[in-house]
Amino acid sequence: MAQFRPVPDTEQFVDTMISLTRLSNAHRTIIAGNDGTKLYALLRRRGLIRLAMPSTCGTPRKQHSVGLIAGENSPATIEAALTQITPFLSDCAAIAILIDSPEGGLGLKIRTKLERMGFQIEAGVRCQQGLVISAYRKGFTQMQQAA
Repeated sequence: MAQFRPVPDTEQFVDTMISLTRLSNAHRTIIAGNDGTKLYALLRRRGLIRLAMPSTCGTPRKQHSVGLIAGENSPATIEAALTQITPFLSDCAAIAILIDSPEGGLGLKIRTKLERMGFQIEAGVRCQQGLVISAYRKGFTQMQQAA
């Protein structure tokens, strides 16, 4: 019989990111941000093994289907993390970003940046650590060819 352990508050954002991106062991995942190593360790502890960080990856070949960003709290640092992982993401990738800043306009700034990069925001969930935004990029190559 399976026993369920209570999720500590510090891990609530991980559960939110996993559910919003529908992350499973079959997905190749790239992780970025100041808390990227912490997120990496938390995901490994949950049994996910196809994880990487931009510093450990080789040449970006759009081989990852999920991108996760944690630990960023200003528009400039989130944009830098997005720019860093975007070349690794496939044309139909999902992304989740933890925004831990109380700044109200930050979510709007990130939304416009995501839309410029070909992502469509699907959901935003408030948790103990802040706001987790999830977005999907569907057929980004087709959009670039049409433009």
